[in-house]
Amino acid sequence: MVDGPKKCTGCKRSLPSDAFARDRNRADGLQVRCRECVAEYSAAHYRRRREAMGKSVREKADVPAGRKLCRTCGEVKPHSEWHRNATAPDGLSTRCKSCRATQGRQDHLKRQYGLTEAERDGLIASQGGVCCICLSAPAAHVDHCHKTGRVRGVLCFSCNAALGQFKDRPDAIRRAAAYVEGNAWKPTLVAPGVYQLPS
Repeated sequence: MVDGPKKCTGCKRSLPSDAFARDRNRADGLQVRCRECVAEYSAAHYRRRREAMGKSVREKADVPAGRKLCRTCGEVKPHSEWHRNATAPDGLSTRCKSCRATQGRQDHLKRQYGLTEAERDGLIASQGGVCCICLSAPAAHVDHCHKTGRVRGVLCFSCNAALGQFKDRPDAIRRAAAYVEGNAWKPTLVAPGVYQLPS
């Protein structure tokens, strides 16, 4: 890959190598046109294709240098608010970091639990906004049966972690409750390695 300046075949300017997107098929590993020229060409080509199909074309937003418009949230944000994407004409992702994070959470809910955010929020509202177990902390983590996949409710972080530590075993949870209440269930050794639990 070229370290020094490279001449763009579009605008004829000599620019630093980071002004060009990568292209493995080229000897220097960079595209022949700078990111700006590629973006302009792509936009013009896209516009012609859409118009030929009789579809509408979004107008290009006037965005100051060092910033980019997120089409998802409609906000103009500095480049630091975007993930890198070496194959994109401008070298940045198509959505800002916060929109990508939001989409990631929505995708996780749907993939892991089969829920939309509205359905999860409905569960939380039906619980009065608090954890089903401790009834005090805000409900934030979806709890489900690891065998059947059925969603049981929405718990706080601590209660969700506690169920995980007990491996969803009701017998262990009951013994823990009895232990906390002062009824220690101490097993009796009846043979080497064999313990009898009190009834």
